[in-house]
Amino acid sequence: MNDLNEQASGNSEDRTLAMITHLSAIIFGFIVPLIIWLINKDKPEKEFLTDQSKEALNFTISLFIVYVALTVLSFVTFGLAGLLTPVVWLVSVVFFIIAGLKAKDGVRYRYPLTLRLIA
Repeated sequence: MNDLNEQASGNSEDRTLAMITHLSAIIFGFIVPLIIWLINKDKPEKEFLTDQSKEALNFTISLFIVYVALTVLSFVTFGLAGLLTPVVWLVSVVFFIIAGLKAKDGVRYRYPLTLRLIA
């Protein structure tokens, strides 16, 4: 049963790298997920890692769009919308940590409210 789980969810190295990909997005944004996805997207044996790096990449792109919208709204609302920026950052950090822990366990994590731009 464990071998079947390994095949369906990637091997231990892929799970660890997927965890690092999710967690690195806290500091480096879309850079690490983009690099991991570009390196592994054409390797069928790295399907779990590709899926999780693509998911982290989509979430960081969605976050960028939210931050741009908050910046524009801050100018319109004379800074009131800017008060939401730390809340968005804190929620995103929580989601990155949850995703990293799920990836380490071999579970395919899907971020909520994420635009799936990279399919």
